[in-house]
Amino acid sequence: VQLQASGGGLVQAGGSLRLSCAASGRTVSRSSMGWFRQAPGKEREFVAVIRWDNGAIDYVDSVKGRFTISRDKAKNMMYLQMNSLNAEDTAVYYCVAGRGIWGTRKIVGSYDYWGQGTLVTVSS
Repeated sequence: VQLQASGGGLVQAGGSLRLSCAASGRTVSRSSMGWFRQAPGKEREFVAVIRWDNGAIDYVDSVKGRFTISRDKAKNMMYLQMNSLNAEDTAVYYCVAGRGIWGTRKIVGSYDYWGQGTLVTVSS
């Protein structure tokens, strides 16, 4: 499975960005896909996840109501619409995929495949 993330950039606080992740390879190897992020000096953090088959979704509490994860199965694409961005959202965002159990969806080690990361910078 190969993942290619895009869509990062510089945005003012309160603004919006949409991240995209293009996936290629075996669908069975990516039963769940999602996004993690890593801010400078901080550990990598779970952001959102979506089940490729049934579309089940989960978010970290800090982005609920502001971020929306979605997928287009026909195009093998995953998206993260980010609204009402604030300085705390500044980070490198990573697209991930894995065969992990849904119960471990927020754990870094549950994902076998990682994209290269795309930088989101929110200016205050």
